[in-house]
Amino acid sequence: MRVLGIETSCDETAASIVERDDASGRATILSNIVRSQLDEHAPYGGVVPELAARAHVSHLDHIIARAAETAGMRLGDVDAIAATAGPGLIGGVLVGLTTAKALAAALGKPLIAVNHLEAHALTARLTDGLAFPYLMLLVSGGHSQFVLVRGVGDYERWGTTIDDALGEAFDKVAKLLGLGVPGGPEVEKMALRGDPRRFNFPRPLLKEDRLDFSFSGLKTAVRLAAEQLAPLTDQDVADISASFQRTVAEIVATRARSALAKYATELPGQPLRLVVAGGVAANQAIGAALREAANAAGATLIIPPIPLCTDNGAMVAWAGAERLALGADDPLSFSAKARWPLDSDDMGLDHAA
Repeated sequence: MRVLGIETSCDETAASIVERDDASGRATILSNIVRSQLDEHAPYGGVVPELAARAHVSHLDHIIARAAETAGMRLGDVDAIAATAGPGLIGGVLVGLTTAKALAAALGKPLIAVNHLEAHALTARLTDGLAFPYLMLLVSGGHSQFVLVRGVGDYERWGTTIDDALGEAFDKVAKLLGLGVPGGPEVEKMALRGDPRRFNFPRPLLKEDRLDFSFSGLKTAVRLAAEQLAPLTDQDVADISASFQRTVAEIVATRARSALAKYATELPGQPLRLVVAGGVAANQAIGAALREAANAAGATLIIPPIPLCTDNGAMVAWAGAERLALGADDPLSFSAKARWPLDSDDMGLDHAA
């Protein structure tokens, strides 16, 4: 089974062709083309939705053609067309989904409308052949949540952010400190030169018995510290970055320990596995803190290769292949969704109905 996957939910224009072996369920990525829009949005300090959608319109056809060429096949040879149908910036989602509908109609292929979060949730099965169930920590620019992954279309959200997502917090701190974009890598780079214990920033919600996150108060504390020191020296910026990153790593690791303890209690006898997905998974300090938490709990930590943690077409193609293998496809009337929680009622294999 070969599936074309299209991803346009934010500021990456991506397409990929993934092959799934019907007998073993194993995957082979035949192509994975990603075009970043970083240069277009850099002058604005963040993603501009209208510019993102226009860039998708300009480049998606060429990206899809490159994906087919790299895979050494014609588009007509794929077995299905999968595209992110939400959640995300609705203009960009519409570009990708409409293109997928046109291809599906023209080629006579099934359409698979993929939930972007499900694509992240299933990536570890693409890269590691992981069996269900497992616990996922999704940390990206738009989402920070713990999800129990029971199967394709079967998800239980255990905790989420009540305000900013972690990736968004990194971006806002980077902007506050005058760093470049994307904010996460810039803060991480500065943190390597800083004193992580110079500032004692708050750790919201950690005293509460829940798995939710809150980063708004932490972001405010960073702003106040920067205002008190203004004008900031390079060392001030490095120390604030390091202290912020240490605080975030401790928050995430503490929550991970609690989530793993809940998993062990509610799913006794199941292998204890924590999958990390989303762009923030690339942060080395957070990864180290999570590895320590997983080791202490006797759990296996799985972080897919970074290019497959950030937005890409391969994860969308794989999610489409997983659904198609179970007999699910979607009508051409399927509507794009700006919001589409992973644990919503329409995530089941019959969600097209």
